[in-house]
Amino acid sequence: MAESKPKLLLAYSGGLDTSVILKWLSEKGFEVVAFCANVGQFEEDFAAVKAKAESCGALKCVISDLRKDFVDNYVFEGIKCNAIYEGRYLLGTSIARPCIAKEMIRIANEEGCTYIGHGATGKGNDQVRFEMCCQALSPTIQCVAPWRDAEFIESFKGRSDLLAYCEKHSIPVDAKPKANYSIDENLFHTSYESGMLEDAMCGPEESMFKMTVSPQRAPDASEKIQIEFVKGVPTKLINKNDGTEITDSLELFLYCNKIAGKHGIGRIDIVENRFVGIKSRGVYETPGGTLLRAAHLDLEGITMDREVKRISEYLASEFARLCYYGFWFAPEMELIRNSIEFSQRDVTGLVEMELYKGNVTIVGRQSPKALYNADLASMDIEGGGDAFDYNPADANGFIRINAVRLKTYAALRAKDSE
Repeated sequence: MAESKPKLLLAYSGGLDTSVILKWLSEKGFEVVAFCANVGQFEEDFAAVKAKAESCGALKCVISDLRKDFVDNYVFEGIKCNAIYEGRYLLGTSIARPCIAKEMIRIANEEGCTYIGHGATGKGNDQVRFEMCCQALSPTIQCVAPWRDAEFIESFKGRSDLLAYCEKHSIPVDAKPKANYSIDENLFHTSYESGMLEDAMCGPEESMFKMTVSPQRAPDASEKIQIEFVKGVPTKLINKNDGTEITDSLELFLYCNKIAGKHGIGRIDIVENRFVGIKSRGVYETPGGTLLRAAHLDLEGITMDREVKRISEYLASEFARLCYYGFWFAPEMELIRNSIEFSQRDVTGLVEMELYKGNVTIVGRQSPKALYNADLASMDIEGGGDAFDYNPADANGFIRINAVRLKTYAALRAKDSE
């Protein structure tokens, strides 16, 4: 009786690398199930991806629509803690990987796969993210990474070797000319790196951007929107110009992308530190994420206690680092996410914003959980402001300053219990 072949689930994009990897793994004795995640890639033909995977030798190709899960359980988790890596990167690629990895493990278990495979390179972050997430979710799963395999690397030293292999095995290749940079995209962002962008002085071409217009070409008229949050999560958007109202989480986020992109919001060009120890230059578009982060930060200003804010800023930094490094399902991340959840219990209210040529300007905010007291903050005692007498150098003055903060917080808690 013939020995059964090991079964492997391959993260498959339909591109050159993963198509070659699929065929190569089949030749190495694996039964390959291809998996493609829909996390909001632009203009992706998933029917064509499925057909190509099967033509390359996959037993089947499973395509999962993860867009709503991605927004609700990953993107909005990042928004809740204002996550940003090294003060600039909004984690668009990083935060999609645990969403994809979790679905990979679910399908691997369903299909009886004991291996998972991916096409991430040995110099990038994604190899770590996929494998750390998968190992955390399934301790017995084994990972195959061809771009770290000596035989594979020896066989495929460049694009010409990959194309020759495709020709030999009748693997269809996209006839469109290859862009001089690589692209990763999902509904949260689009990233561009490698190729011409490896020259840190080479500016990005305007034609490459997919989600945003140049601020110079954005409308000459501004647009106002209002975003409502409940416990740190966006729940409603109103366009004050045309009356559009959206409450569904996925539709709300896609609309944020659309309106922020229309006004040239959310582009950055940075050099960041990869987990593997290499500096990497990347150009990113994150229009909706930039918009929501600005609104959420502002609402925290009126609703969050000073010391909670100080601690949550540290937690946000750790959240970003762990997400970037691939430790989404690690116990330390669980601790941070639970702490962030607690910090958001009063972050409820609305923020009004004006969008204009690459800028997000906050024009107002209000909350039923506000710790802000206009009378107390007023400098105009004759006009009804609170005569708040204190000397910061005096111990009694210091107590009075902090007593006001704690009394205000206690009053809010008492109101909650009524």
